[in-house]
Amino acid sequence: QVRLVESGGGLVQAGGSLRLSCAASGSIFSINVMGWYRQAPGKQRDLAALVTRAGGRNYADSVKGRFTISRDNAKNVVYLQMNSLKPEDTAVYFCRGWGGIPNDVWGQGTQVTVSS
Repeated sequence: QVRLVESGGGLVQAGGSLRLSCAASGSIFSINVMGWYRQAPGKQRDLAALVTRAGGRNYADSVKGRFTISRDNAKNVVYLQMNSLKPEDTAVYFCRGWGGIPNDVWGQGTQVTVSS
């Protein structure tokens, strides 16, 4: 069973940058879609960005132009580069893989806090 482990979260000032990493314990080549979700306190978990095995990308409107998702199938890592961070980006960020083998797997999350 593939496990996902996020890292790279932390505290940053508004306007700053962070890069999140999602390291898989096994191959992500057979996972069709890798994505980053985020959940702010008291709110639902929403998709922020995804990348398909073929390299297609999709972003939530709230992060377009500021976040970039990428995947390295050889290293079994997915990244989320976050620039121009805003206080409203504060959330727990979760990595997820779905639509392949394994069918649906989540990481445990990493906290991102953006101070104003």
